[in-house]
Amino acid sequence: MQVFLIRHPPPRLAAGLCYGQLDVDADDALPIVERLRPLLPHATPIVASPLRRTRQLAEALHRRPQFDRRLMEIDFGEWEGRAWEHIDRAALDAWAADLRHFAPPGGESAAMLQARVVDCLAGLRFKRVALVTHAGPIRAALGHWLRLPVEEWSRLTIDFGSLTLIEVEAGTGAALRYLNR
Repeated sequence: MQVFLIRHPPPRLAAGLCYGQLDVDADDALPIVERLRPLLPHATPIVASPLRRTRQLAEALHRRPQFDRRLMEIDFGEWEGRAWEHIDRAALDAWAADLRHFAPPGGESAAMLQARVVDCLAGLRFKRVALVTHAGPIRAALGHWLRLPVEEWSRLTIDFGSLTLIEVEAGTGAALRYLNR
């Protein structure tokens, strides 16, 4: 299966905010669509996070994208909408010390994020599909398919508006074709 992982355009909000599942608009998707459309084979189905910043891009790329809440960004709980500099330093240190299992108050851990993303991936029944989503789910998917520890997949750079292609073969593993195109 070919999986095109596409990150949404930059969100329209102040720099330095923790925004995970906040439903915010994004910059114009058209320049990204014009750049990515030639890279997507004709009639590639699209499954996307339902948040506005991904929905806008998915709808610009495809007449009828499907939406799946399991592709939403990590839930930062009580941290959502707060400036990173105003989040308790001890809590941020606890998160850094246990990337896989620490969950912000009312939020989810990286393990929880990856579990729901993998659940979504397991249900995909396409020969080829584009997932329009967020950096967290893209990293989680790549970590799963490439068998990377959370300390590696959580640090992958996934640019706004980028496309990453991975080819997955049942039982034989996955091959990363390109990252951040």
